[in-house]
Parts: sequence; structure tokens; C-alpha cells
Amino acid sequence: MPASPSTARAINDRLALRLLQQDGPLTATQLKSLTGLSRPTVADLVDRLQDAGLVRVVGESGSDRRGPNARLYGIVADRVHLAALDVRTDSVAVAVADLLGVTLAEATLPIGSDTGTRFAVERAVGMLERTARTAGTAPLHSVGIGAPGLIDPVTGELRNTAGLPAWHGGLVRELQQRLSATVLVENETNLAAVAEHRIGAAQDRDTFVLLWLGHGIGAAVMLDGKLRRGASGGAGEIGFLPVPGTSGVPSSVNCEGGFHSLVGSAAVCELAARHGIGTSDTSDGGAQEQDPAAAFAVRAALRAGDEAGEAFLSGLADRLALGAASVVSVLDPGCLVLAGEVGRAGGDVLAARVEERLARMSPLRTEVRAGTLGGGAVLRGGLFAAREAAQDALFTPGA
Repeated sequence: MPASPSTARAINDRLALRLLQQDGPLTATQLKSLTGLSRPTVADLVDRLQDAGLVRVVGESGSDRRGPNARLYGIVADRVHLAALDVRTDSVAVAVADLLGVTLAEATLPIGSDTGTRFAVERAVGMLERTARTAGTAPLHSVGIGAPGLIDPVTGELRNTAGLPAWHGGLVRELQQRLSATVLVENETNLAAVAEHRIGAAQDRDTFVLLWLGHGIGAAVMLDGKLRRGASGGAGEIGFLPVPGTSGVPSSVNCEGGFHSLVGSAAVCELAARHGIGTSDTSDGGAQEQDPAAAFAVRAALRAGDEAGEAFLSGLADRLALGAASVVSVLDPGCLVLAGEVGRAGGDVLAARVEERLARMSPLRTEVRAGTLGGGAVLRGGLFAAREAAQDALFTPGA
């Protein structure tokens, strides 16, 4: 059925806005070329978008060109602001950005294990509000939250998971009740995969699996450019995967004995200690690195380049390949991204070792890449989620 004139205008406007956001600023001539629309149609949509306060003239395309054809149009990026939260077991990080994704303010708040739920929630909410004020006067439109654990695919709520702090769920509920902004909750590893897909190591891949290597272990599955969350929201809970080399098997409420016991932060630090690799900077007067302990150990081993460092990296690659082989044998993604602080610390060296071991264990060819965004991938993914929500709500004239 052919679209009505008003529907066609809305489709054209949305297309132009997305092009301006991704590739802008652009001239009307460039918009005509990219959209395939006629010159009068482009002129009309530019007028509509300016009247709606969505775009404005931001300059000209050449020093010796003047007139309407030279005008560069750009998104009104400060119309609203976006926020992202990275909620971890012992901290919360927040970033506030404009509609073009430019970060305007950031903050991090450590939260000790002995902090009460109510106090932890109030401190985290207060940090978000202060950071939003620091970013400017534009209202918050959307907030993307990345948290460990299961996200109910029906309600979008963070489900209670054994081993996670009680304040996680309380923080999400408080933000949903207190803020006028749209609050979106997603598994942290899924957000990291979105970020690595958009601006990181997997930009040229629509199908890949991301392994998150940080304090814990998780996976995200991207198939044909779409995240696959599973029937209960638990696709990628690879920490529960039974693997050889552990002292037992995991249970429904505890991943000890699963893949987590081989490659979680504590296990990596224990492996490093076994090879005499330090997990923190103990040198006098030396600058303390900000990496988590496991990532510090990986970097230390790479810097040392000695027999002990090589043995540690080989042992870690052996462990990673055990879990990765199961994923590869089921999904055959063709590409595996080692993300998080540990994945980025290991870089191409660790990725190459895991790829070589996978080639020996599986007939399915799999390229292994190092993530490029490290721990910041969750915040970047949260901002992408928030921006998508803002696009759907705002990028229509009259919204």
C-alpha cells in the first residue's frame, strides 16, 4: 500500500536526520545525493526540520562558496541530553552526552560492599543528577543503564540474581520513578557488544560473539546485526558453562565451578601469582595504573616478555579457548571479540593465542580480535541505547 503524503514526509525526515547525525553536517546537495530524493523534496524537508528545531545552519561548505547550496545543516545536538550508567558490583560510572554522542561530563562513584542499599541508591542517583547539571541545562531525555545479571525480556526490569548487590535493583527502580527521562536497562555485556559493533573492533562484522573479560565473565551474541537475548534474557551467561579444569560444576544460583572459575578476575589473578606475575604496582614513587588487578597482570606479563610472562599468557589463552570452543561449536559466529579490561589489556597477542588454540580444537574457522574500548564499552553502549530512544521520540517533526 502506498504511503500517504504525511507518512512519506515523516519517513524522508527521519532518513535525513539519521544521515545528519551519522555523517553530518551536510549540504542540501549532499542530502539529495545520499537520500535519492528530488531537490524540491529536500528543500521542503530541510525547512520542516529547521521549523521543528531539529536542525540548523552550522556553516558553509567552502570558503569561496555562498548562497543556499553552500549551507551546512547539522543536528541541534543540545536539544536534549543523554546519559549512561555502568553499574558494577562495587561502583557506578556515569556519562552524559549530547544527541551527537559527544561526552559532556563523566563521574565515577565507588560503593563499598558494606554500604546499605538505601544509602548506595541515594548516592548513585545524586551523582547522576550532579553530572547532568555539570553537562548543561538541557533536560535528560533518555538514560541507558548497563548492569550485570538478567534483564527480563518482557518487562525490561533487572532480575534479582544471586551474588549481586541488592542496591542494583533498587537503583534502577529509583531512577525509573524519580526521572522524567526514559530509563532503559540492558545487560552490560550486550551494551559492550553494541559499542564494539558501532565504533570498536567489530565494525565490519554483523555476526560475532563478544566475550567480556573483567571482574566476571559474560558473552554477548550479535547475529545479523541484532543482539540475541534468549527466551529469559540470559543468552551469554557463559560464566555458568561447565568446563574441564574446575573443581566442580556450577549450580543454578552460583557459577563457581563453571567457566567463571577459570577466567574470572580472581582466577586470572591466582594464575598470575602462580607464575610470579604481580597484580598491582608496588614500585616506590611509581604511578599506580588504573587497570583492575587481572588486567594489570596481563599488561605486566606482556611488558616483561620473559618465560614467566609467556607461561602465564599461554595458560590464560588455554583457559579462554575452553569456553570459546563451546560457543563456536554451537553458533559458528566466525568472529570472537575479547572485550573488557582484560581483553583490551591482552590485545592482539592474547587474541592470537586464543585463535591458534581454537583452530586446533574446532574445524570452524574463527577470527579472534581484541576489543578496543576496554571497560568504557558499557558506557558507550549505554549512550547508543539512549540515543536510539531519543531518535525514536524526537526525530519526527512536531515531537
